[in-house]
Amino acid sequence: MSPAENKLSVYHNINLLYILEGSPLRKGSTMTDVKPLQNGYIVVEAGKIKEVGSGNGYLKYQDANFYSLAGKTVVPGFIDSHTHLVFAGSRENEMRRKLQGESYLEILKSGGGILSTVRKTREASFDTLYKEARTTLERMLSFGVTSVEAKSGYGLDLETELKQLEVVAKLKAEGPQTLVSTFMGAHALPGEYHDNRQAYFALLEKALYEIKKRNLASFVDIFCEEGVFSVSESREFLGLAKELGFKLKIHADEMSALGGAALATELKAVSAEHLLASSDEDLQKLASSDTIAVLLPLTSFYLNKPFAKARAMIDYGCAVALASDYNPGSSPSENLQLAMQFAVLKMKMTPEEALTAVTVNAAKASGLEATKGRLMPGMDADFVVLAAPNLDYFFYRFGINLVEEVYIKGKKVK
Repeated sequence: MSPAENKLSVYHNINLLYILEGSPLRKGSTMTDVKPLQNGYIVVEAGKIKEVGSGNGYLKYQDANFYSLAGKTVVPGFIDSHTHLVFAGSRENEMRRKLQGESYLEILKSGGGILSTVRKTREASFDTLYKEARTTLERMLSFGVTSVEAKSGYGLDLETELKQLEVVAKLKAEGPQTLVSTFMGAHALPGEYHDNRQAYFALLEKALYEIKKRNLASFVDIFCEEGVFSVSESREFLGLAKELGFKLKIHADEMSALGGAALATELKAVSAEHLLASSDEDLQKLASSDTIAVLLPLTSFYLNKPFAKARAMIDYGCAVALASDYNPGSSPSENLQLAMQFAVLKMKMTPEEALTAVTVNAAKASGLEATKGRLMPGMDADFVVLAAPNLDYFFYRFGINLVEEVYIKGKKVK
C-alpha cells in the first residue's frame, strides 16, 4: 500500500450530502426524515467513515487526500434487497405470451416460467453461472448498487441449489459489492414432485441442514402463493428454518390475498416481499410489526400489473424498502434507479421515502443495518456520487443513469 493510500480521504464541497442519520429502521412518516447537509464533507479512514459534516471542518485533516465534489449530490450506496442473481438462460420467448394475456400461473403450468429457468440452471456449469452473475453485478454497480441480496431457487434440487449458493459465496468473497445469500428452494414445486409435495418438503428440510452446516445462506424465503405453497406449508417450513437460526423472508401476496403478509408478522420475518394483493387488514398488521415491506415496482411494470400500495402502507406506518426483483421472468432489469423512479412517479412515494427505501430500510431488510445504509461515523464508506444538483432532479430525469461515481469501503469502484 502506498503512502497516499494510508492517508485519510476527504470528500468536500458536496452540494447536498444525504447521511440518513438516526434509526436503522424507518417506519411510516419517519421515512421522510431525510435532511441533507449543504456544503457537506465525508472523511474516510481504512474503509470506514470517520466524520461527516458541513462547511470547512475537514480542514483540520491537513495531511489527507482531498477530493472536491462541488455541485454533486452524494447519497449512501444503494442496496438491492430482493434479487434472483444466479440463473441460466433467458425467457424472452414468454414476453409475447404475457402480452397476449396469459397469466404467470398459466405459463408456469405449461412448463414455462420458473420451471423453464430451472431446467437451464440445472444444466449450467458453475463457471457459466458465475460468469453470468458477475456480469450482472457489474451492471448493478453501474447503477449505484453497492450491496445485493441474492436468492437461490432455480435449482429445486439439492445439487443445483447448493451450486447457486456457492456461486454467491465466491462472488461475495471477491467483492467489491457486499452480497447476502437467501435460500429459496421453496420457489416452486418441481415437476418430478408434482404428485408428492411431502417428499419435496423432506428434500427442502435436508437442504436446510446442509446449507446451515456450510454457512451458505443467512435467510430462508418461500413463495407463499395460491398454486405454489400454502400458508400452512409456509408456516411449517419457515418455522423449521427459524429453529435452525436462519432469518426469514416471504414472497407474500403477489397474486392473491392469501395471508402471506400476516404470516410474516406472525413469524417475525425480516421482510414480506411483493405485497401487490395484500388486504388492508394485513397491511395494518405489517405496520404494527418491524417486518419490512419490500416492494418491487419493476415487476409490476413488466407484468402490466397494478403497483403495490406504497402510499397506503407508509400512511399505515409500515417500513417500506424498494428492490429490483432482478430475475429472468418478471423483472429482467438490474436498474434499481428505475425502480426508485417508478416508486415516486407511480406509487406516490416522495423522493425522500424512495431514498430511504433503498438505503436505511433496504439495509435492514438485508441484515446489513450495522454497517450499511447510512453515512455515519463507524459505518462502511459506501456512497454514490450523483450527477444531479438535488434529489428531485434524480427522479425528474427518469430512465437514464445519473450515477457518476461509486465508492465501496472508501475505494472508488466506478
